[in-house]
Amino acid sequence: MTVLLVVCTLLLAFANGANDNIKGVATLYGCGGISYRRAIWLGTLSVVAGSLLSVFVAGALVKAFTAKGLVPDALLDVSFLTAVAAGAAATVLLATRIGMPISTTHALLGALAGAGFVVAGSDLDGAALAKGFALPLLLSPLMAVVLAASGVWSGRRVDRALGPDPSACVCLTREAGALATPEGVALRSEAPSLRVEVGTADTCPVHADIALERPHLDRAIDVGHFASATLVGFARGLNDTPKILGLLVGAAVVAPVTGALAIAVAMAVGGLVAARRVTHTMSRRLTRMTPGEGLAGNLATSLLVVGASRFGVPVSTTHVSTGGIFGIGLTNGELRQRAAGQVLLAWLTTLPTAAALAGGAMAVLGR
Repeated sequence: MTVLLVVCTLLLAFANGANDNIKGVATLYGCGGISYRRAIWLGTLSVVAGSLLSVFVAGALVKAFTAKGLVPDALLDVSFLTAVAAGAAATVLLATRIGMPISTTHALLGALAGAGFVVAGSDLDGAALAKGFALPLLLSPLMAVVLAASGVWSGRRVDRALGPDPSACVCLTREAGALATPEGVALRSEAPSLRVEVGTADTCPVHADIALERPHLDRAIDVGHFASATLVGFARGLNDTPKILGLLVGAAVVAPVTGALAIAVAMAVGGLVAARRVTHTMSRRLTRMTPGEGLAGNLATSLLVVGASRFGVPVSTTHVSTGGIFGIGLTNGELRQRAAGQVLLAWLTTLPTAAALAGGAMAVLGR
C-alpha cells in the first residue's frame, strides 16, 4: 500500500505538471513573444525552482494537506491518503486530456472530502474544509480578475497617451517646491515632486531628468513580461508542491526534502511531455492579448500566489492565473465566452468528480 501511495502521488505530480506548468508563461506564448518549446521549458524550470524551495518556506501548506484535523486521526492512514492521491490524479489527468486548465488544489480538496466521507461519515470536519480551503479558493480568482483588469486599464491609458508615434517618450522631471517664509523669501523644498508628461524623443531630453522613449518602454515591457512569467512559475512550484508533498509526509513515507525533489522531477516530466492541449486553451482560446496585458495578468497572479504561499493559504494557481487572463479579456473586450464557459464548467465539476473518484478508490481499498 505504501508503494501504491508513492506511485499515485507521483502520478498526481505528473498530472499537475502537465496541466499547470504552462500557467506562468501562457501569456508569453499567447501574445506571440515566445515559441511553445521555449515557453514550456521556461515554465518548467521556474516551477522546479519553486518546488525545491517550497519545503523550506511553505511548511504550513504541507501540514494543511496531510489531512490532519479533517478526519479523526485514527482513520488517517496510508489507504486513505492513497485514495486521495488516486482520485485527484485521475481528475487532473482527465482534464489535461481534454485541454481544460483545472485546479489541482480543487481536485485534492474534492478527493479529501470524498475519501473522508467514506471513512468518517458525519465525523468529517466540513467546517474545516470550508474555512481553510474553500473560501480562499473561491476568492482568489475574483481577486486576480480585479488586479489584472486594473493593471491592463492603467497600461492602456499610458499606451493611448503615447499613441502610435515611435518617437514618443515619457518624461520624468524632478521639481523642487517653494516654501514661503514669514519674510516672503522663497526656499527650495527638500522633498521634490515628480512630474510625468508625454513628449517626443527630440524634446524630452532637453528638460527631463529621465526620458523613456517608446522603443525603450516596449523593451521594458518585454523584459518585465518574461520576469513576471518566471515569477509565476516559481510561485506555482512554491504553492503546489507542498500540497502534493503533504500526502507523503502525512504517511511518513519519505523525508520532506526527498519527497519535494521527487515531486519536482515528476512535475517537470509532465509539463515537458503533456502540456500542449492546456497551453492552447489558456494562450489562444480565451482571449487575444498584448505583451503589456500579459504582463499585467502575470503580476496579479504572482502577487497573489507568492503571498498565499508565504502565509499557508491554499489558493489555486490555475484559478488565479486563468482569472488574470479573464481580467485581460474583460478589459480589452475580447473574452471568448464559449471557451470561458467551458473552463468555468470544468472548474465547477472538478470537486465533485475528484470526490466521487476518491470515494470510489477508498471503498475499493478498504481499511
